[in-house]
Amino acid sequence: MERLKSYFQQHGNAPFKFGEGRVSGYISATLGLLSLLAVLCFLFPEWLTTAELRKVYDEQFARTTLLLGLVLSFSLGTLNILLNKRKRLGITGLVASGLAVFLGGTNVQISSIGQTPYSLGLDWFVLALLVSAIVFIPLEKLYSKDPEQNILRPHWRTDLTYFFVSHMLVQFILIFITASSSFMAGWAVSADLQASVQSLPIVVQFLLAVLVADLGQYWLHRLYHVVPWLWRMHAVHHSSTHMDWLAGSRVHFIEILLTRTGVLVPLMLLGFAPQALNAYVILVGVQAVLAHANVRINGGWLNYVLVLPRYHHWHHARHKDYIYKNYAIHTPLVDMLFGTFKLPPKEWPTRYGVFGKDLPGGILRQHLYPFQKPGLKSVEPKPPAAVS
Repeated sequence: MERLKSYFQQHGNAPFKFGEGRVSGYISATLGLLSLLAVLCFLFPEWLTTAELRKVYDEQFARTTLLLGLVLSFSLGTLNILLNKRKRLGITGLVASGLAVFLGGTNVQISSIGQTPYSLGLDWFVLALLVSAIVFIPLEKLYSKDPEQNILRPHWRTDLTYFFVSHMLVQFILIFITASSSFMAGWAVSADLQASVQSLPIVVQFLLAVLVADLGQYWLHRLYHVVPWLWRMHAVHHSSTHMDWLAGSRVHFIEILLTRTGVLVPLMLLGFAPQALNAYVILVGVQAVLAHANVRINGGWLNYVLVLPRYHHWHHARHKDYIYKNYAIHTPLVDMLFGTFKLPPKEWPTRYGVFGKDLPGGILRQHLYPFQKPGLKSVEPKPPAAVS
């Protein structure tokens, strides 16, 4: 274990070079491990998969994806062993995919799926990581804002761990949101208002849901920056010193619960149709990854309508003029409305992170950070004296 840890420390952040076999090794190891996790989902679907997500994909899609992952893992693992002197990644991919085949592979049988009070979103993690990596890693190489930044940049393991935990606990988040909605339903719902909302076309409901959600999240986000304890929790998200598709995953779990509940519960209580809510959830997922991505998009006039990478990167910039700017998640129009819009014509920030002492590393220590004595707090310029 120590030798493997030392290998990742020496080579985990180094740039890839064509022909050395490292790329094939990492892909093989990743696909092998994901294939093994996928087989476990087939074996224990009631405990490791979410009922909501099972409605989105069918069994044939899952088996075809698994077959492709196994073939690529075996092939690229073999290539890594042939080309690279350090063969640990290739061996990892071959062992993981071999174990997946031993447990049943694409022929693994599924018994009837029983009902359990709680399950982990392992299928959600596998699919989300696979799709995000396939889409955003090539984008970040082809249209990179920072071409010198490596795919496996510093602290990528910490952010991957955040990605894993937040997706695995997706049903817990849904249960929390549903319970909060049920608790408030008795006094917060107007039947007439719900009927009015539901009478609107789905497209209009979707656009209205985006606006309502962004207004709510704007003020919640603003509180995260000006209330000391909330800032200490939100500082975990801002502690990333490198921006890419994985950086947005670094969010304290309490913040996830507060934000998701504060945004989704009002939308549910207002009576938006499931189609509109599902479309909004898709938008959130895509925009959250895109806004943090190391992708240079020259949006033109869209920079003032949609939150694109450059806009949100300035919110993360280690620059005193931008700490209390650009709170909006979906549209800069909300920041314009409340006087917190700030975007230079073409420039991108060059430094990211929080001011003052760096936060501790690792997901566990970062989750404990907000509850520690203020002596470890980061130093931020004071917020504006008056709220716009």
